Amino acid sequence: MTRVLLLGGTTEASQMARALKSSCVDATFSYAGRTAAPLAQPLPTRIGGFGGADGLAEYLREQSISHVIDATHPFAVQMSRNAVEACAAAHVPLLAFERAPWTPGEGDDWRMVVDVPGAAEVLPETPSRIFLAIGRQFLDAFALRPEHDYLLRLVDPPEVALPLPRATVIVARGPFTVEGDLAVMKAHGVTHVVAKNAGGAGARAKLDAARALGLPVIVIDRPEAPPRPVVRTTEDAMAWLGHSACLGV
Repeated sequence: MTRVLLLGGTTEASQMARALKSSCVDATFSYAGRTAAPLAQPLPTRIGGFGGADGLAEYLREQSISHVIDATHPFAVQMSRNAVEACAAAHVPLLAFERAPWTPGEGDDWRMVVDVPGAAEVLPETPSRIFLAIGRQFLDAFALRPEHDYLLRLVDPPEVALPLPRATVIVARGPFTVEGDLAVMKAHGVTHVVAKNAGGAGARAKLDAARALGLPVIVIDRPEAPPRPVVRTTEDAMAWLGHSACLGV
């Protein structure tokens, strides 16, 4: 019997959840629990960690999980590593549903860096207005560059003081539009954009808006993911499971 654990938190995970539901696949959606109000899903949902790879392997055995689909964020690499280790230990097949990374196009002014500290290092020496579109977990590196004004866009209001002395917070949830991001950047006088190379369509608007305004973008490369089978579409993921839409749905 097919019983799927879907590791989620991305637009692709929500797409996958809808495909599993429409195909009548027994599946559970798992959120890491980093946002206060995660999007509702059409599947039974659990929130919170598993306790590392060993805890996840135990969960797979206890719940009789037959397949795991890792549709977590490309920067949630520790979860992906845990999934690889846990699935190997529990003898459960694993598939990654991963969005393709962004690539620069004509008119883009990108500066590629390997990690978050590298992004902080290449900020300009003169005080600037930085749109820091990287989420709340990666802000400490920029505390070392307090001369800048930072614009942050977060899913939830910050519950503790931010490590940045001069920061403006916008609370909003994507997907975003180019028109909206153009308006935000103009209103706040943004001079530089810092973004993780998350890929996908839902968060791309800031890159297109930066191109339209001629702004430089510091793009943080993805961390290296562990080897595992990867697909880019729900159709390929469903083919891997061997399922198609069920009758009457």
